[in-house]
Amino acid sequence: MTALDIIFVVAGLALLTFGGEALVRGASTIASKLRISPLVIGLVVVSAATSAPEFAVTVGSVASGEPDLAIGNVIGSNIANILLILGIAALVSPLVIKRQLVRFDIPVMLGLTGLMVLFSLDGVISAADGIVLFALLAVHTLISFVVGKKATNQDDYSPVELPLNTKPINVFFAIGLLVAGVGLLVAGSQLLVAGAVNIATALGVSSLVIGLTVVAIGTSLPELATSVVAIARGETDMAVGNVVGSNIFNIGLVLGVPSIIFGEGLPVIASALAIDAPLMMAAAIALLPIAFTGFKVQRWEGALFLSLYVAYVVFLVLDNTGHEATAGFATIMIWFVAPLLAATLIAVTAYEFGLIRARRELRLAEMNSESD
Repeated sequence: MTALDIIFVVAGLALLTFGGEALVRGASTIASKLRISPLVIGLVVVSAATSAPEFAVTVGSVASGEPDLAIGNVIGSNIANILLILGIAALVSPLVIKRQLVRFDIPVMLGLTGLMVLFSLDGVISAADGIVLFALLAVHTLISFVVGKKATNQDDYSPVELPLNTKPINVFFAIGLLVAGVGLLVAGSQLLVAGAVNIATALGVSSLVIGLTVVAIGTSLPELATSVVAIARGETDMAVGNVVGSNIFNIGLVLGVPSIIFGEGLPVIASALAIDAPLMMAAAIALLPIAFTGFKVQRWEGALFLSLYVAYVVFLVLDNTGHEATAGFATIMIWFVAPLLAATLIAVTAYEFGLIRARRELRLAEMNSESD
C-alpha cells in the first residue's frame, strides 16, 4: 500500500461525486426540454450510462479469457444495485416509487432475471440466449419512451424543477454534462477500484475475495453516486428508475451483447448457479412487494436491504476463506433469518392490502352516501 493508492481512492470518490452531479443535472435538463419524465430518463439514459463500467469489465474479461468474471460481474452488480444501492438511498431519504415502475418496469426486471437464470441452467449463456435478452431490452426501452412521452403530454405534466440557485442551461450544454458525467463516473470507479484492490492486497486479503466484494461494489458505484445526487436534488424518480433500469441493462446489454459477440457464449460456473444467481432472483422478487406496499421504500426497508447485503458479503468472505464459522453462519441465515424475512414481507404486504381494501370500501361508502 502506497500513498498513491490512497490518492486513487480519494480522487475516485471525488470524480464519482462530480460525475453524478453532472449526469443528473444534464439528464434532468434534457428531460425538461424534451418533455420526458425523469423516471424514463433514469430508466433508460442514466441506466445505460451508469452500466458503462459493468460493460467495460465484462467485454474486457471475456476478451482476456476470463468469462467467469463477466458472469460474476453482472450477478454481483445486480445484487448490489438492489440491496446496497437502494438500501443506502432509502436510508438517505424514503423513496417514492411511481406506479409505472411497479406495474411494468420491476416485472420486466423480474422477467429478465428469471430468463437469465433459466438460460444459465445448461451452464452457458449462448448467442441465441443473448439475442433474446438484448431484444427484450430493446423492446422495454422503446415502450418506456413511448409511455413516458404519452404521460408527459397529459394535462398534469409538470417539467423538472431545478434548484432556485441553479441557472437554466441549454440542451447542448446539458448533453455535454451528460457525456462528461459518464466519463467522470467511469474514471472515478476505475480509480477507486484500483486503489482499493491495492490496499486490500497489501492488507493480506485474497484476490478472490477482492473480486467478489471490491470489484462488484466498485462497478456499482456510478449507480450509487447518481442515486444519492438525484435524491439530494429531489429526483427520487430518477434514483429508483436508475437502479431498476441498470439491472435491466446489465442483463440485456452487459450480458447479452458479449454473449452474441463472442460466438460460443458465456459459461456459467456451478457455484454461481448454486448461491449467487438464486440470491439475485430473491432480491429482485423482494423488491416487488416492498415497492407495491405504499409505493415507497421506507428507511427501515432500506436498512433491511443493506443488512442483507452485509450478510451476503460476510458469507462470501467466510466461504471463500474456508473459515470454520461458515457452516454455522449459513445455518442461521437459512433457518432463522430467511423465514423471518419472508414472514415480515408477507405481513407487510397483507397489512398494506388491508389498507387498500379499507380505503376502497370507504370511498364506495362515501359515493353511495352522496348519491342518496
